Amino acid sequence: MSPVILLSIIIVYFALLLWVAYKTGKGSDNESFFIGNRKSNWMLVAFGMIGTSLSGVTFVSVPGAVGKDSFSYLQITVGYLIGYIIIAYVLLPLYYRLKLTSIYGYLQQRMGQLSYKSGAWIFIVSRLVGATARLYLVVNILQVAILDSLGVPFIVTTLVILFMIILYTYEGGVKTIVWTDTLQTSCMLLGLIICTVYMLNHLGLNVGESLTAMQSKGYTKIFDFDPNQKSFFIKQVLAGAFITITMTGIDQEMMQKSLSVTRLKDSQKNMVSLGFILLGVISLFLYMGGLLHLYGAEQNVASSGDQLFPDIALNHMPGFISIIFIIALISALFPSADGAMTALTSSLCIDVFGMKEKKEWNEQKKERFRKNVHLIVALSFLVMVVIFKMINDNSMIGLILKLAGFTYGPLLGLFAFGIFTKYKVKDKLVPYICIAAPVISFFIDKYQENIFGEFKIGLELLIINGLLTFIGLWLIRKK
Repeated sequence: MSPVILLSIIIVYFALLLWVAYKTGKGSDNESFFIGNRKSNWMLVAFGMIGTSLSGVTFVSVPGAVGKDSFSYLQITVGYLIGYIIIAYVLLPLYYRLKLTSIYGYLQQRMGQLSYKSGAWIFIVSRLVGATARLYLVVNILQVAILDSLGVPFIVTTLVILFMIILYTYEGGVKTIVWTDTLQTSCMLLGLIICTVYMLNHLGLNVGESLTAMQSKGYTKIFDFDPNQKSFFIKQVLAGAFITITMTGIDQEMMQKSLSVTRLKDSQKNMVSLGFILLGVISLFLYMGGLLHLYGAEQNVASSGDQLFPDIALNHMPGFISIIFIIALISALFPSADGAMTALTSSLCIDVFGMKEKKEWNEQKKERFRKNVHLIVALSFLVMVVIFKMINDNSMIGLILKLAGFTYGPLLGLFAFGIFTKYKVKDKLVPYICIAAPVISFFIDKYQENIFGEFKIGLELLIINGLLTFIGLWLIRKK
């Protein structure tokens, strides 16, 4: 497929996004940007959040990892469902009762100003790292597949994509993203289904026969019952539940969309529905991953990991599949990046700079300030993508979940201590606890063989990090 044609398709797709943003962003103000005026439809939010939860990493990394990890990722997905149910019935009622715009306002009311600022900064660092890792993966695929052959440098590709995201989030924020995410999730899921059906037809297999073929290659193994292994199912389910609680339930980006729904009951429906839908969608991604490995073996494809799906779709399938893949890929890219930029802007404006408390600022000044912060966030995205380009990990989903264990752990500890105890803390010491816990976790992970022997720590490092934060807060509690 000609790179010029693929690039033209991306431009047309982006023009459609701009049109949706223009229609939905009319009459937007700061409340529209931050929480969509609390008037979002829960079904739209639930469907759009599928794209945000999955991102380009799931679209490429989960199928690519089947050759190495089989279907074991489904263990984590079961944990995701448990996590969404906990969010719906523990965290959402709290957020709605306090009428929060930023969920870290809870920490301010519960523990104090420095606890509040610590929570906000942890989120900012965590989301910046996670979102830019996802962004890098898709930008790099577009670069290799299309733009290298046109002589466009990687840095220019990244700048153009970030400029596109700024254009359609600059005015409407969450109010616009609820609609654009719905469009993008539809395109991503449609691409997934079409690619799956094409490979089944090409291989001459039905669903049952394909599963049998995958089983003979060892791809369909889900559960690991060896307690010493990182993939032990109890470890994976627990890790999945806590990853969801932290990366969704105490993450401003994800909660910002849920809090834009008018009623608590509808927001709870949104969250529980999302959990069940994701279980089905990720199962389909894993199934497609098995098909990709069967198809790749037939076509003698040498690529593996994150490069497998792009290589097969662009070089070993007909042109129309290449077009569908590119549309689905950029549909997976934008929901994770646009929501993150909007949420980071919101958190910086409200939590860090205290924009809502500045009574002397009129609405025009607040809006101007918010837009400037949005541009600074975009610049930080550019810097982080370049850093990930230098790291160039072969499986970004493993890297993202690993980083989440370090960055989100203190948030988990802060919210757990606030919700499950009645103690106050020495607020001025909280930032030190939030720094010490990830540092200790890093050394536990690095020297785990010396500490635990054959027992291996995997994604449950997040739980350990949160527990260390909880213990630290307990030690500085007030009577």
